[in-house]
Amino acid sequence: MPGNDPRLPHPRTGRLFGSPVPPGAGWPGDPAKRTTPVAHTAAEVAALAAAAPSLPLLDAQVSVCRACPRLVAWREDVAVQKRRAFAEQPYWGRPIPGWGARRPRVLIVGLAPAAHGANRTGRVFTGDRSGDQLFAALFRAGLVDAGVSIDAADGLGTRDVRIVAPVRCAPPANKPTPDERTTCAPWLTAEWQRVRRHVRVVVTLGGFAWQVALGLLADELAGRPKPVFGHGAQVRLDSGAVLLGCYHPSQQNMFTGRLTPAMLDDVFTTAAALAHGQ
Repeated sequence: MPGNDPRLPHPRTGRLFGSPVPPGAGWPGDPAKRTTPVAHTAAEVAALAAAAPSLPLLDAQVSVCRACPRLVAWREDVAVQKRRAFAEQPYWGRPIPGWGARRPRVLIVGLAPAAHGANRTGRVFTGDRSGDQLFAALFRAGLVDAGVSIDAADGLGTRDVRIVAPVRCAPPANKPTPDERTTCAPWLTAEWQRVRRHVRVVVTLGGFAWQVALGLLADELAGRPKPVFGHGAQVRLDSGAVLLGCYHPSQQNMFTGRLTPAMLDDVFTTAAALAHGQ
């Protein structure tokens, strides 16, 4: 994996890292080791995802994946070039594993990492304005223990939530190709299989995430009309779990008022109540 010298200090720990960060270098929350198996092709993604014996090992394999050459080149170029505001920080520059509880009651499905957010910090929805809105709403709903997510060493925790992305690398123009989405899909499928028995609520952030969730839930939705996405849409599943729709907390949606903090609160207050059988 290429690096950018000289190394720079992590903004919280002060430890020096190159950009992108090599696995096993000591980055906060890095699930991988130097010896973690690396997928270089779609077939290897499928094989490793299916065979991963545990969620932590699955997270580790996700975090070193190199199966999509365009995405690998882009995420690492961003990590080297950086945004001016973060020029003195190291960038994670690798795929983003799921974050949160290993036995989540609430699964939140997003889209893809932000180039200067999760691709910089190494944690999904962390370091960008979308994440600021999301974690503030989760905190108000009692689903996380702090209202801000700054970096992977900030101590943020949860007993209820896991946040995942269907595409694990930051894509150019925020648009992964269909082939890239297909290549990445086995990671999420495997993650879902390892947590689904605990999940009481699936919250999708946007219409694309809704379609991804419908695929994960295909066995429970067989024979039904295809549910239509909408903010606040609810679908009761055969297992008793609930699928909830939510507009994505993007800067554009929040700025235009299509989504407001009150609307986010409605969704996550509902999710919290459903997750705890209320």
